[in-house]
Amino acid sequence: MSDVLTPDLCVIGAGSGGLSVAAGAVQMGASVVLIERHLMGGDCLNFGCVPSKSLIAAAHAVAGMRGARRFGIAAAEPRVDAAGVRDHIRGVIEAIRPHDSPERFEGLGCTVILAAARFAAADTLVAGDRIIKARRFVVATGSVPAVPPIPGLAEAPHLTNETVFDLDVTPAHLIVIGGGPIGLEIAQAHRRLGARVTVLEAARILPKDDPDLVKVVRQRLAEEGVDILEGANVSRVERGPDGVVAVVGERRIEGSHLLVAAGRRPQFDGLGLDAAGVEHTPKGITVDRRLRTSNRRIFAIGDAAGGPAFTHMAGHHASVVIQNALFRLPAKVNQSSVPWVTYTDPELAQIGLTEAEARKHHGDSVRVVWEPFTGNDRARAERATEGGIKLVASSRGRVLGVGIVGAHAGELLLPWAIAIDQGLKLKALASAIVPYPTLSEISKRAAGQFYAPALFGPRVKWLVRLLSKLG
Repeated sequence: MSDVLTPDLCVIGAGSGGLSVAAGAVQMGASVVLIERHLMGGDCLNFGCVPSKSLIAAAHAVAGMRGARRFGIAAAEPRVDAAGVRDHIRGVIEAIRPHDSPERFEGLGCTVILAAARFAAADTLVAGDRIIKARRFVVATGSVPAVPPIPGLAEAPHLTNETVFDLDVTPAHLIVIGGGPIGLEIAQAHRRLGARVTVLEAARILPKDDPDLVKVVRQRLAEEGVDILEGANVSRVERGPDGVVAVVGERRIEGSHLLVAAGRRPQFDGLGLDAAGVEHTPKGITVDRRLRTSNRRIFAIGDAAGGPAFTHMAGHHASVVIQNALFRLPAKVNQSSVPWVTYTDPELAQIGLTEAEARKHHGDSVRVVWEPFTGNDRARAERATEGGIKLVASSRGRVLGVGIVGAHAGELLLPWAIAIDQGLKLKALASAIVPYPTLSEISKRAAGQFYAPALFGPRVKWLVRLLSKLG
């Protein structure tokens, strides 16, 4: 063993959350050791956000060629080069990789150790041949795909998000187990690239989103030829003559490839949390709102701490930890305004409470506004009038939740995130000057619709008539 390292902060895991903590802390003057046992950049760069959005971009290009006729342009059936699509995905990853590389973080001043780590005691970590006794530790080890205990699945060939982006052929028939965001995004992308696709969901697709908005996504996927079976419990998986067979009730569904997209589980195997006195469950490391574990020297963030498994949430956790670990400020996690986006076409973006959740908590005082994209001139010009925005507010105009389904829905969510986070009322959005023609006008119109009953009601009309008589 070499000399003992005694940094201010030791970050275990170089995914999005860990990198944010390390970069922020070292640039604020803290000494930082950063440990990664696999790939810098973690799941987001290598197997998640970046490759999936790159795949979706390729599929969007294909859909654009097929749908050109609606703009008066002769449509063409594109020839998809699956190996070329794979190379496109890898190219995007490699273009981003230097930003997450050991060289960059060493340049910032971090000590980077590429090795597996384990706690030997409450204040001691071993990584490779190094011993680290840090003032504070941050566990940012992320998550891995959850593989459900379906009989035969372990013996049958199957893909997860860690392997599906390496395909250099278009599947003849892709079976997807799981109708959440990952499953539906990859399902639609592969359908557009030429695969037959069947999605098997035990409950309903996108169960955390507003059903009214999910209906729009479901309809589009069906129109594009994605076969969605909801309430479909897979009783077993078998090897088939052409790949795999998924058994649902009396039905045998044969496919060439099987993708398991049935959620994720926290990853901290082999980390020696028990030796460090850190409480944990299969759902994640137990933390308080300041992200402290049962060992006050150790914090846990991102997927490892359970909760919403989003890259942007890991980034928020990083900010909370830096304030607590470096400045001893009692910063806490903000759970009230966590946005998420499903990057299907149309996109589905959500923040705050759905209508059902709002009525459960606030009763009949809840007001709901629906503003469709059919009333937006930019959407008309781009032939993208599918969907709209669903605003859920209190009777006094406080934003409780917003769901948007349509083109670029995720890009339209920012003002609503600010409104909820800052406690703004709808008047702030209704009175804003928004450039024309933009899709973002839909947010102003939705906010304005909240006030329309009062603004154009009988009392205002009476006042206008009265004032007109006064000259």
